[in-house]
Amino acid sequence: MQQALRITASSVDPGLLALPWSTPLGAWPSEHIVSLPKGLSRHLVRFADLSGKVVAVKETTEEMARREYEMLGNLARLDVPCVSRVAAIAGRSDASGDSLPAALVTSHLRFSMPYRALFTRVLRPDTANRLVDALAVLLVRLHNVGFYWGDVSLSNTLFRRDAGAFAAYLVDAETGELHEEGLTDGQRAYDLDLARTNIAGEIMDLAAGGRLERGVDAVAIADGIVSSYRSLWAELTAQESFSSAETWRITERVERLNALGFDIDEMSMSTTSDGTVVEIQPKVVDAGHHQRRLIRLTGLDVEENQARRLLNDLDEFRARSTKQWSDEEMYAHEWLTRVFEPVVRAIPYELRAKLEPAEVFHQVLEHRWYLSQAQGRSVPLAEVLTSYINDVLRHRRDEATIMGPPTETMSLPVVTGSTAVADDDEIDWRDLV
Repeated sequence: MQQALRITASSVDPGLLALPWSTPLGAWPSEHIVSLPKGLSRHLVRFADLSGKVVAVKETTEEMARREYEMLGNLARLDVPCVSRVAAIAGRSDASGDSLPAALVTSHLRFSMPYRALFTRVLRPDTANRLVDALAVLLVRLHNVGFYWGDVSLSNTLFRRDAGAFAAYLVDAETGELHEEGLTDGQRAYDLDLARTNIAGEIMDLAAGGRLERGVDAVAIADGIVSSYRSLWAELTAQESFSSAETWRITERVERLNALGFDIDEMSMSTTSDGTVVEIQPKVVDAGHHQRRLIRLTGLDVEENQARRLLNDLDEFRARSTKQWSDEEMYAHEWLTRVFEPVVRAIPYELRAKLEPAEVFHQVLEHRWYLSQAQGRSVPLAEVLTSYINDVLRHRRDEATIMGPPTETMSLPVVTGSTAVADDDEIDWRDLV
């Protein structure tokens, strides 16, 4: 006798009922399956089509599915980078009435990739180091909100391009624990040591398969997460003492954290009895300093490094402007409509799944620098766009939802020629200078 299907969902999607829950996940028919690269997992995971959206379906126990579903919801409320929960499915049974495993359904993170999908043949050391640095930032953010991961690895992480770097997102939260009182030093150290061990193993596995560039030290790459984590954690949490005559160091500490992409919501300050020494310690630190400023000014929601790069271009645009506005939002609106949006609209429709708009804009600026260096002149942005679209972007794989062998990190060629840009939107090219 078949059991009653029990669905716990974050939003109502009738398409959940249309998926073949009475069939073991490994035997789901091809019309429901989406072919995407995925990381290593102890559970069976497959990508499926849910009402035109891609979701990841993982078979597990009912207890673990429900627990991870709740944990992902808690992490989302804490604004931690992680995949979005969709549903927990229990009460599955096949046509004979035999029980089937429960399932956790999460949204596929657009433009994200497992670490193995970031290279074609061999993993280069610069790519490996950037992945490890991104994972270190994610681990710091998780620990900062009191989350103990318990299974830190590259395989349990998704990566999105972020203006020359990567942004890391937690994928597997089934072993995690959320501690409202914060983590002990021992819990943080265990997570960090586990990360180092797992990363070393994953890199060595690539080396054994001939997918690691010769001469690369897997252990040295894994050690990188320890140094990156410790330096960032110290900057976010360390107590600092200075003379009462050096109060400028308070502003300096805040600016250093802002440069790292963090805001201080609360700071503890105290002085000695004679008032000669001041001690400060950040108490509440939130990530996303540049993201929040960009959203406030333009409404664009992008990764942190992308936001930093776009804000730099906005600030340069403002410095070049002959307008004398006192309101920063007015400059931001003009930059958005005259610079950013025309670049995005210039991308032909069939190429728009290759990279996120913010990443395209970043790479166009990079390409402009390369062309200007090669030609010894300031190349107009319209000319740069033509070169970038035809000589760089057309040759990339789509990353909105990678369907085939992924590309390596892009190397920008030096291009001297240009051709016309074909697009379905009209653009005033005089704005792109």
